[in-house]
Amino acid sequence: MSESCGHFYFTQPVEPLFVIALYYIGDKLLVMFAIEKVQHNGFDKILLTDNASQSRVEIVPGCGAMLHAFTVHDGKEAINIIDSYDNKTAFDENAEVNGFKGLKLSPFPCRIPNAVYRFNNRQYHFNNFLLNGSAIHGLLYKQPFRLVQEQATENFAGISVLYEYKGEDAGYPFPYDCIIDYRLEKENTLSITTVIKNTATSALPIADGWHPYFTFGGKVDDLELQFQSQEALEFINLIPSGKILPYTAFSSPARIGETALDNSFVLDFSQEQPMCILRDPATGWQLEIRTDESYPYLQIYIPPHRKSIAIENLSAPPDSFNNGIGLITLAAGASTRFFTQYAVRKEL
Repeated sequence: MSESCGHFYFTQPVEPLFVIALYYIGDKLLVMFAIEKVQHNGFDKILLTDNASQSRVEIVPGCGAMLHAFTVHDGKEAINIIDSYDNKTAFDENAEVNGFKGLKLSPFPCRIPNAVYRFNNRQYHFNNFLLNGSAIHGLLYKQPFRLVQEQATENFAGISVLYEYKGEDAGYPFPYDCIIDYRLEKENTLSITTVIKNTATSALPIADGWHPYFTFGGKVDDLELQFQSQEALEFINLIPSGKILPYTAFSSPARIGETALDNSFVLDFSQEQPMCILRDPATGWQLEIRTDESYPYLQIYIPPHRKSIAIENLSAPPDSFNNGIGLITLAAGASTRFFTQYAVRKEL
């Protein structure tokens, strides 16, 4: 290699144990980004690592394409900002009870009362997991996604995982492909792109979302929250009433304190990114969430234990299959894309 630097990478849809990006500066060989497959606590994980910053993302494709960990390092200590399941048994037995942590929400997020909706003048009833009679968080959150592509360069490490839904639930007899791209980039940045492709012969209704729980290791009461919205959807029994209410409590950074949250907020994309910031003033760690208009709603939920906070990018709010808010009708053979990005900084 010359003094001007060079690189090469490996990309395979097969099952290599380890994929790395190699980078030369003169005669010095640097390992930049890497992809590794490991088994731990019953999980088959894929690790994306930035060796320069020591940041690492853990993904479990076989468990709803779960985002299991996002660990960053400040040079002295590491912190994992994702609240997840301790082991595979805990996931298998309590994924729903413990909050669908880190899972893909598709073909709808949140809830559909009575698990019933109408589409194209026909009524459908979901048979999947129900909570108090409502269908919750779609059909893919426990499904085994499979790895279809992986790539490591000097700038990122990324994978693509796929689940091919065949229309097996009578409440949603519409086959489609769900492809998720995870990409760990420089400066502790994780980009996540979801593509939905309608493989049916007719149109289908679709909405999309994510359900990560974030933590800095203590109670969320002591954290500061800000998001780019001054509007909340009015809820009646956690379902939008159709009214939009003013909400400015976190339009500038504010301590969460004892605030109870289980609400959908309308993001204002006329404002500057990031759309949401969660900050720990005690340590200076800060999570920045950047998204585009494919996710116009931000659902925020604080569980009773208040050890973490769910900040959910949604393309549509609860019951979109009935109220039509944000609902996409996807033509046969068509695709639609959703994007969000998490960046972790330490502000002193």
